[in-house]
Amino acid sequence: MDKPRRGYWCECWTEELTGGELPELRASFDADTAPQADRWVAIALRTISPALDADASDEAWVWLYEGRVQTRQALSRMQPCTVAVTHADIRITWTIRPVLFVPLAHRQGLELPACAYDFKPQQTY
Repeated sequence: MDKPRRGYWCECWTEELTGGELPELRASFDADTAPQADRWVAIALRTISPALDADASDEAWVWLYEGRVQTRQALSRMQPCTVAVTHADIRITWTIRPVLFVPLAHRQGLELPACAYDFKPQQTY
């Protein structure tokens, strides 16, 4: 079995600020390097910025031009980072956290390990 490897766990969440709804996970990504992690956020911000209102678009571009360097420096020191923009009544938040990725045992090929069948889903009523 391989050894654990350092990396970054990235998530994108949305939250309605006016309602009582819980935040929703929209996407996640496992990055091997700090540049790869911050690039994931940068690509998302560049992609959605034309659809954002003026204030949110400005927030996005401020991070892209100024905050991105600070984010990458923090990540290289293995510190978690958050990038957020607020569009109308929705906050979009990206989080990047340093993690240790633990390899799964027996994941060669398509066959699951025998222990995978020992666990049965619990039914809720």
